[in-house]
Amino acid sequence: MAAISIIGCGTWGSALAQGLAEKGHAVSAWHYKKQVVEKMASSRRHPRLKEFKFHDNIQFDPNLKSSLSGADCVVVAVSSHGVRDTLMKAANFIPSDAVIVNVAKGVENGTLETMSEVIAESSRHDSDKIVSLYGPSHAEEVIDRHPTTLVSASTSEKSATLVQDIFSSEVLRVYTNHDILGVELGGSLKNVIAIAAGICDGIGFGDNTKAALLTRGIAEITRLGVVMGANQDTFSGLSGIGDLIATSLSRHSRNRFVGEAIGNGRSLSSILDEMDMVAEGVKTTQSVYDLSQKHNVEMPISEGVYQILFNEKDPKKIVTSLMTRGLTHERNKL
Repeated sequence: MAAISIIGCGTWGSALAQGLAEKGHAVSAWHYKKQVVEKMASSRRHPRLKEFKFHDNIQFDPNLKSSLSGADCVVVAVSSHGVRDTLMKAANFIPSDAVIVNVAKGVENGTLETMSEVIAESSRHDSDKIVSLYGPSHAEEVIDRHPTTLVSASTSEKSATLVQDIFSSEVLRVYTNHDILGVELGGSLKNVIAIAAGICDGIGFGDNTKAALLTRGIAEITRLGVVMGANQDTFSGLSGIGDLIATSLSRHSRNRFVGEAIGNGRSLSSILDEMDMVAEGVKTTQSVYDLSQKHNVEMPISEGVYQILFNEKDPKKIVTSLMTRGLTHERNKL
């Protein structure tokens, strides 16, 4: 069994910690707020996961250095915009032979780097020992032991397979993939399309609109990914269309919720002020817009979301502009 260190005690980090502990792994969990760690350690409960009790194999540690000491596997489960700062603080404490598993989904604003690139740069860790674990997976359903599939992506087959073995169980099936860029882009960019799906829900559109949105959404994600060097087939997999479906349709999805509230007429600032969890797609929308401009890739849905979120454009007018764009072949520019 492995020694696992979880950086971040949000719902997803906690769900993964529970699954690992149930397999017999020794898990140490750290959170940047000392009082949060201490409260979970004493109550053995998570404030957002009802009727859930932490396994005895999970130990909470408010000290980052001691939490990472002796870890075979380090799981980075903080929000994407907090990855760089957190890894810079953790860099000197992560064992050189440990595998770092990233589960944060996003593209960093400004640098436009994926999370594995941010981790490699900020931690100075060997990139062959960095894995991104993505796929359609809501924490609430993993906690309830609903069958779930993920993909372990790394440039190293050894690292990807190691993570596959560590995390796989009777309720969690993990596949491997060497296209870490494609896996990360698919799992991150789908959050932008999920916001668009929520906007459609808020406006009151139906199944026809949602089906069209998801289909054309994955098409533009794929366009960008291929231009950036990813494998086109990756976007037909778990971190592409699989994660897109789950995030765009689920009541658990924070990104879909943000979109629905906007479709109902609320402002982005008022929505975010009331949320106690992070909707990664908001910040990623800015990065996706910047990537599309940098690589000269047409991404009309993502650009529409950008205009709605950051330029306060009317969602209904954006939909009309999408529907009245120049007509073209379905497979054009893929």
